[in-house]
Amino acid sequence: MKGFVEDPDFLLGTGTAVELYHGWAERMPIVDYHCHIDPKDIWEDRHFEDLSQVWLRGDHYKWRLMRSNGVPEEFITGERTGREKFQKFAEMLPRAIGNPMYHWCHLELKNYFGYTGVLNGETAQRVWDLCNEKLRSDPAMSVRGMICGSNVAMVGTTDDPCSDLAWHEKLSADGSFAPKVLPSFRPDPAVNLHKAGFADYLRKLEETVGREISTVEDVRQALSVRIAFFDAHGCRSADHGLDYVMFRPASDMAATAALRKARAGEPLTREEAEGYQTALLLHCAREYARLGWVMQLHFSCMRNPNTKILKTLGPDTGFDCMAVTDSCSATYRLLDTLEQEASLPRTVLYSLNPADNAWIDTLLGAFQSPEIPGKIQHGSAWWFNDHKAGMTEHLTSLANLGVLGNFIGMLTDSRSLLSYARHEYFRRVLCDLLGRWVENGEYPRDMETLGGLVQDICCHNAKRYFNL
Repeated sequence: MKGFVEDPDFLLGTGTAVELYHGWAERMPIVDYHCHIDPKDIWEDRHFEDLSQVWLRGDHYKWRLMRSNGVPEEFITGERTGREKFQKFAEMLPRAIGNPMYHWCHLELKNYFGYTGVLNGETAQRVWDLCNEKLRSDPAMSVRGMICGSNVAMVGTTDDPCSDLAWHEKLSADGSFAPKVLPSFRPDPAVNLHKAGFADYLRKLEETVGREISTVEDVRQALSVRIAFFDAHGCRSADHGLDYVMFRPASDMAATAALRKARAGEPLTREEAEGYQTALLLHCAREYARLGWVMQLHFSCMRNPNTKILKTLGPDTGFDCMAVTDSCSATYRLLDTLEQEASLPRTVLYSLNPADNAWIDTLLGAFQSPEIPGKIQHGSAWWFNDHKAGMTEHLTSLANLGVLGNFIGMLTDSRSLLSYARHEYFRRVLCDLLGRWVENGEYPRDMETLGGLVQDICCHNAKRYFNL
């Protein structure tokens, strides 16, 4: 019987997989090109007071599991102590068999705290004491220490267009911190005019750029100013969070009318909203292409379906879910329009619905170019899909319908410093899959070629893709 996460060959089912992981993948630097770590925490080299701060605070994955086990909200986002919240999580965790969180948690405990046992209600106090002692006594358990100790070469934060990027400026000038910390442009509040807070955000954008916004062209110009500012601060990528990919070209007059209705708090039709969104999405994509940025599109997420909870806890508290959307034809038309103009940027497509894997993987092949291998990418298995089965399904579909060797690999998409363990998890899944193909006679056992492919997927492809 194979061992649990303390086994060096955890998840590696063949000899070829073992050789690929330990010989080629394990020590590769991490390019975490999309995450939600606060750059201020990196600059200040934050130290955590106890395990609950680095383990539970802001971790929607853990919150969802606790709720699914009937844990009262007071132990999740409420006023209970960190120790009490951790106890409830530990008591719940053994029931999460088959959930990636069970693996991630034990990898995090092993990698960062040296704990190789299991976490449950009975061991919770021992784990709590062990981890808190290390957080207090080990200088390497600060934010910077965890990033460097995880062999991270680049951190791509997610930043509001109105941000002054002050923390990025400080980090860029700090020669003592080797990993690159680069901003990513996230213009959702200015693009998604149907979402709450749009009018307030336009006022904020006006203050930031020092000019009035009353037309869609004004929004374009304001975003261009901020894109130039981000570019001067080393930005390589933009990210758009969309309910679904839309493509509904509209006149500037119609898009401006939609903007003014939204700003006045008047209801919009779907057609009105999509016309404005399309205008801004096309404009941003053209700017990204001009500057050599990467455009990332995340879609097919249903946000806040539980309206009762939304009213009490607010958004982004762990209640989102997959959505079934028809983004295929709109994505094709978006890419095609940009391609005809020679304005198609490097683009990464992420759908939260794994049913979209095949159409994404075939769409990629219709818009590639000699500019760079894999110019159009199928982004890493995302959010509810970054478990063993989801990663395997994603990698297999990409291999079947595209060129797996050009894939830009894993990202954390997380606010937790401990989430770098997910890169190890991905690498083990990748090496296990390739190892099985080799030992099943589906690919030659050419370890130099295989090892090069693994290292490209783990690191080198992303470095090239994001011009690092």
